[in-house]
Amino acid sequence: MQFLYPAFLFALLSLIIPVIIHLFNFRRYKKVYFSNVQFLKEVQLQQASRRNLRERLILASRLLAILFLVFAFARPYIPGKDAVAAGSQQMISIFVDNSYSMETINREDSLLDQAKQRAKQIAAAYSINDRFQLLTQDFEGKHQRLLSRSEFNDAVDAIKPSAKTRTLAQIVARQQSFLTMQSGKVKHSYLISDFQKNMAKDGQAIKTIFPFSLVQLNPAPLPNVAVDTAWLTGATHRPGEGEKLVIRLRNYADKIAEKIPLKLTINGSQKAIGSFTINSRSSQTDTLSFSGLTKGWQKGEIELQDNPVTFDNKFYFSFKVSDELPVLLINGGIANKYLTAVFSGDAFFKPTQVADGSVDYARLNNYPLIILSDIKSLSTGLIQQLQTYVRKGGTLLVFPSAEADVSSYQSLLQPLGAGYPGSLLTQPTKVSAIDLQSDVFKNIFESAPQNPDLPKLNKYYQLIPGTQRATHLMKLQAGTDLLQQTVAANGKVTVSAVPLNEDFSNLPVHALFVPVVLRTALSSGHDVPIFYNIDNANAIETVPLQSTEKSLVKLLKDKETIIPDVREQEGNTMLYTPDQLLSPGLYELRKQDSLAAVLAFNDNRSESDLSYLSDAQLQRIFPKNTGLLNGNQLNTNNINSSANSGLQLWKLCIILTLIFLGAEILLVRYFKTAKSELSVPADIS
Repeated sequence: MQFLYPAFLFALLSLIIPVIIHLFNFRRYKKVYFSNVQFLKEVQLQQASRRNLRERLILASRLLAILFLVFAFARPYIPGKDAVAAGSQQMISIFVDNSYSMETINREDSLLDQAKQRAKQIAAAYSINDRFQLLTQDFEGKHQRLLSRSEFNDAVDAIKPSAKTRTLAQIVARQQSFLTMQSGKVKHSYLISDFQKNMAKDGQAIKTIFPFSLVQLNPAPLPNVAVDTAWLTGATHRPGEGEKLVIRLRNYADKIAEKIPLKLTINGSQKAIGSFTINSRSSQTDTLSFSGLTKGWQKGEIELQDNPVTFDNKFYFSFKVSDELPVLLINGGIANKYLTAVFSGDAFFKPTQVADGSVDYARLNNYPLIILSDIKSLSTGLIQQLQTYVRKGGTLLVFPSAEADVSSYQSLLQPLGAGYPGSLLTQPTKVSAIDLQSDVFKNIFESAPQNPDLPKLNKYYQLIPGTQRATHLMKLQAGTDLLQQTVAANGKVTVSAVPLNEDFSNLPVHALFVPVVLRTALSSGHDVPIFYNIDNANAIETVPLQSTEKSLVKLLKDKETIIPDVREQEGNTMLYTPDQLLSPGLYELRKQDSLAAVLAFNDNRSESDLSYLSDAQLQRIFPKNTGLLNGNQLNTNNINSSANSGLQLWKLCIILTLIFLGAEILLVRYFKTAKSELSVPADIS
């Protein structure tokens, strides 16, 4: 037998008190006169024997009552096979899942409220001297310390829902790492959660160093529909023109979702409404059209009416409407008249003409589209800068020179995986087909022409295919391409097989030339996301900032102000947001006092899938010795602590204490020292 609180055994010294009372219990006797002392001696002998027995029994009852009362406070137990040394201080790590899925209602309380209660129950099952780590989805710095029981309970009360989601492997690794750094022999981990399937994405088995217990909370099955993602069909947005927003709705329930209302608002004004029916466990894509936008940043919000799960009913996005589109035209020293004519017809386009030897490399990222024309040989510096420009998301349109050094064009285009000019072919040919599904030609014709007038070529450069998959915008009868478009890294490269010279082809004066160049411009630009996920650890590329302005950048939402970390990387300004401080919504990025951008942040939609791991799945993921506890039936008897790992005897001690106290009362009340009946001789008168 061992004691959980052996310090209480010092109270056994109190056993001397009833002994002292017994030894020094002097009584005052009343004198009784008898005519013959012979009878008095007989009475005294009979009463003393019974009185001594009675007093010894009372003394024994008192001693045993005090003994077992002290034992009850010392918490005796017979240790089991997993018991630890009595009196050892234990380190307990308790993870409380505070993700959005824990806000669902089960019976009367939310799962998060139940998780808090279970965490306190676990702490109560341990000694007051034990220490606890509280861990949540936030993985904050304050969670990396040990707390007393009272501090732990206060920290549990302060837990709030979080947008973060961690995998089981990440949670276990965090707990085990923390406990490994702590001194002491006795350590245990608990994980309180609803155990959504997204917590075990890889499904790999988890190894644990210390004893581990899972407390599973069982939510009621609930229907849920959410906006999975959204994107705009166009890369360039002009004031007053129509826009198309593609949204993807997902039904995470096992039942069909019928007539779910949806509302789209831009800058607080309603732009579109709809009602959608989505099959069970499936997604549906639809397009919302709207117009009437003015210049500047647009704040968009998609809202669903979907109850009772409401944490994912809103989806935020933002984009910028510009009144001009800058285009950089790099030439061999003389401006190309055909390109000049194309961009002079629309004030929306702002072309800048520059010779290949006078390019300001620091400003290349300010142009969504760069067009090369009539350059005989590309310099090494220009090649490197253009490759960096494309990899960062820029769009490059290449028209080689009539006297091109094809090796320099190969040096530019081949590392990007794009096709590049090869040998010069002088056999006349013509375009045999155009890709009507490409961004350049899509919807350019009301109906597909039967016998279209397509460009003719007198001579051309043979385009050597690149390593990346290409879109054949215009194919020649000879089997090669006139225009070939390749997605290279984050940008796009479009290469022409002919220069803008009528000696080579009639492309510069053909009716398709203007829409080809303008549609390429309108679909150009950096692929700027219209929203970001809060838990995205990647940096955000933002507007260019001067070094003196970095300390004056801040994110604002209502009364919330966040100072991000701003860094320069390869000529770009990168924004590192403290995601633990972000909440879903639209933030204004302000540079000094001016608006630089609007950034939209949404929760990770993995929490929207209210599917949970079964007991069998959890047992496959965790080791066999992991305890799996039902959160609805949790009590001090099934909590895996050292205090409960063996046979508990403190209740028996309480019962024995009461029994011996009752025995003392019965002895005092009913055990009387009976008087002997005296016989009087007959000769006494």
